[in-house]
Amino acid sequence: MKTKKISPSLLSADFSNIQKDIIMLEEGGAQLLHIDVMDGHFVPNITFGPFIVKAIKRAAHTPLDVHLMIENPGDYVDKFIDAGADYLTIHMESTPHVHRVLQKIKSRGVKAGISLNPHTPISMLENILPDIDLILIMSVNPGFGGQSFIPNTIDKLKRLNLFLKNHNAEHIEIEVDGGVKLENIKMISDAGCDIVVSGSGIFNTDTPKETLQKMIEVLK
Repeated sequence: MKTKKISPSLLSADFSNIQKDIIMLEEGGAQLLHIDVMDGHFVPNITFGPFIVKAIKRAAHTPLDVHLMIENPGDYVDKFIDAGADYLTIHMESTPHVHRVLQKIKSRGVKAGISLNPHTPISMLENILPDIDLILIMSVNPGFGGQSFIPNTIDKLKRLNLFLKNHNAEHIEIEVDGGVKLENIKMISDAGCDIVVSGSGIFNTDTPKETLQKMIEVLK
């Protein structure tokens, strides 16, 4: 049986003292740390490279959930795995060679994830199910933190769970990223999400550690 997890997004952390925020998240019970990698091409923003991931790995005891929102992800898989990724997720829309890149990730012994943008249909997953450990459903259009949750994501989650059941692939973890807050996390979990990502929904509150702990309680 899959265990519900929370993966706080470091995109919203204070990078002038990232170690302090990592300690806070780990003390608060985070099971994963989510790292959004953006290249300014696939999405209209630029964030972290392998060097930053490596620095976070040195500061953290929690597995790193690295989300590549970049073009040509196959060219960078080895760099991010070498930097310390434990989960490595690519976008379905980012390369014509999805299967090849997923196989490369799996060959390195890292959990392989595939992400779908809000407009991308679930049916695109059918021929790669044996090659993935994680499906990341974007509940905002990728590129920036602090966006509002897209409501029809709930229906997409329900349909995805049925899709996995019909394909004997219920072992694959389902993750949701974008607009997750304490107010909607139960609805998202109940729709069939296994791993929730929250950045501003944690960090932009008065007591981030307490907010994280409340979210974890909701997921139990």
